[in-house]
Amino acid sequence: MPRLVAVCVVRQLRPDAGAVGVTAIDKRAVEGSVRVGRYGAYADVQADRKHHGGLDKALYAYADEDAEHWAGQLGRKLPPGWFGENLRVQGLDVNASRIGDRWRIGDGVEVEVTMPRTPCQTFARWVGGDDERGWVKRFSSARRLGPYLRVVRTGRIQAGDEIVVIPAPEGAPGLLDGYQDPE
Repeated sequence: MPRLVAVCVVRQLRPDAGAVGVTAIDKRAVEGSVRVGRYGAYADVQADRKHHGGLDKALYAYADEDAEHWAGQLGRKLPPGWFGENLRVQGLDVNASRIGDRWRIGDGVEVEVTMPRTPCQTFARWVGGDDERGWVKRFSSARRLGPYLRVVRTGRIQAGDEIVVIPAPEGAPGLLDGYQDPE
């Protein structure tokens, strides 16, 4: 049974060498129930709203199984929030999702898969800068990107909540159909 491992929100804004000057990628798991509105999890922010956030990117989900893969590759623990995700999930192949799949989380929240994450240089700097050269290409090539989600029905969620997948209509494109790795 797919379930929610953690709900993550920004811990603190951090200085960043990118155009905005700060990043909100430092997300951490929170205890208890978290309100989810149309623009995402309560108490979360996006520093670069040109590329993150908004209705179609209200939440970002990442699978525990994919995080375990990268933990082995990088030789370190990667706790919930490390990928900048709002939702760490388990038992759900998020990369096999279809655009338009809906996930009912807990008793009331419903989200819809909208697009894959496109990794950026902020993410590369967060992962390790010069210690992980080529990170964006490596992450993309592994095709373990995770989806962005639109909030269809607001409410409250918490770690341990069950996730029920409501499939997109027949013929909906897969999350990674047509995805091109960055050059």
